[in-house]
Amino acid sequence: MAPAAASGGSSLPSGFSVFVTFPDLLFVLEFDAAYHCVAALFYLSASVLESLATISMQDGFTYKSYHENISAVVFAYVATALYVAHAVFSLIRWKSS
Repeated sequence: MAPAAASGGSSLPSGFSVFVTFPDLLFVLEFDAAYHCVAALFYLSASVLESLATISMQDGFTYKSYHENISAVVFAYVATALYVAHAVFSLIRWKSS
């Protein structure tokens, strides 16, 4: 019963054989780290553009719209910081594996 499962079971692929099967392709850690680095870069650029737009609209819009944009800028920088932290930890995990 158990020896057949232990001796003849499927093994995890390594190297370029990971790209052959679909479920194993999802576990490639390099793509995870690269995704989070690119996402952090995109969030940072969006945060900078949002803060520039908020600074330029300081005089021309209502008080409520200005404060909504300030909160959007704050949350954009928080999301950027979280993506950067996750990218750093993904890269550390990738280097240790």
